[in-house]
Amino acid sequence: MTLRRTVTLLGSTGSIGVSTLDLFEQAMAHGSAEVEVVALTAGRNVNLLIEQCLKWRPQFAVIADESELEVLRDGLGGTGIRCGAGALAVVEAGAMDAQWVMSAIVGFAGLAPTLEAARRGAIIALANKESLVCAGPALIETARQAGGTLIPVDSEHSAIFQVLHPDQERRVSRLILTASGGPFRTWTRDAMAGVTPEQAVAHPNWSMGAKISVDSATMMNKGLEMIEASYLFGMGPEMIDVVVHPQSVIHSLVEYQDGSTLAQLGPPDMRSPIAVAYAWPDRLPWPAPALDLAAFGQLTFEAPDLEKFPAIATARAALAHGGAAPTVMNAANEVAVAAFLDRRLGFLDIAATVDRTLDRMNSLGQLETSAGDDILETAMMVDASARRVATDVVAGLARSS
Repeated sequence: MTLRRTVTLLGSTGSIGVSTLDLFEQAMAHGSAEVEVVALTAGRNVNLLIEQCLKWRPQFAVIADESELEVLRDGLGGTGIRCGAGALAVVEAGAMDAQWVMSAIVGFAGLAPTLEAARRGAIIALANKESLVCAGPALIETARQAGGTLIPVDSEHSAIFQVLHPDQERRVSRLILTASGGPFRTWTRDAMAGVTPEQAVAHPNWSMGAKISVDSATMMNKGLEMIEASYLFGMGPEMIDVVVHPQSVIHSLVEYQDGSTLAQLGPPDMRSPIAVAYAWPDRLPWPAPALDLAAFGQLTFEAPDLEKFPAIATARAALAHGGAAPTVMNAANEVAVAAFLDRRLGFLDIAATVDRTLDRMNSLGQLETSAGDDILETAMMVDASARRVATDVVAGLARSS
């Protein structure tokens, strides 16, 4: 049986986008999928976008960096592929009539096009954490009302999605997210003070972009995932725990009230959760890498060190507070990570920036949900305000270092 879908990739040149197209190629060669690409979008990597478009022949190609539009047009000249640039064009791509949309844009920029896809009832494979963190309940309700589906692609949430039976949600006692621990799991906090961007992006298990790799190194990615899990599965912060599992074989667990704990296992390869999202509720046959447990020898677990990695506690507090707190936390983290990658901020100051931004916004009374009915407008207002505060915090930390 061949599963046929029209698809759009929001963020086709990032690690998730590249993995998605690779999965499609392998599944089509296997005869289990037939894919028609409607739109591809990229941030700045115009050369890879051109290469992808020449191979997949989408109707619409978008580069978010408007300065690269002419390069895109020249590269696709004579193909009949329509070209666009800028944030509005990315949103337009999300609104196009594709059955299945991969939401893989990194950061807050992924929210607007994902909302557009949700409004028209698409199946959304959600790899953009920030869409859920900043507007989770509204995004989920928008998709539900339009008759669409949100299927998580993060390996942790995909694992829970696969083993959490909808008719047994009231019987769950805990969701347990696993974390690799990142590259600095065994480092002392003093040693972490000197971490460089090159060291932070060198993840031991996963191939990811720079921003996501830094989030893994600070364990902010796990904080964001706790908020995602709460919204996706309707669980309070007290029902979501994190365990460090360096081998990244068990991707998450669901603990039920009768003492049973169900886990989903697989090699650390993002193509597997992408395949789940593409075919659900079916399964997609493709030349998937097999899990060889004997080769791993043993699987180990430990509690996260909250002194070295305070982002987990920060995220739990933001989730418990609710309102605008998760959006503020995300914005501050994006500003801080960008400053770190630009060598304007120390590694340990990433978490400090997030905490100080939350404190300042709270003292200004800006952690409650802003007035207004427009989901995107409200989120954008909070995000912009938090970025201004976080930028000021970064400048202060840089001066004092």
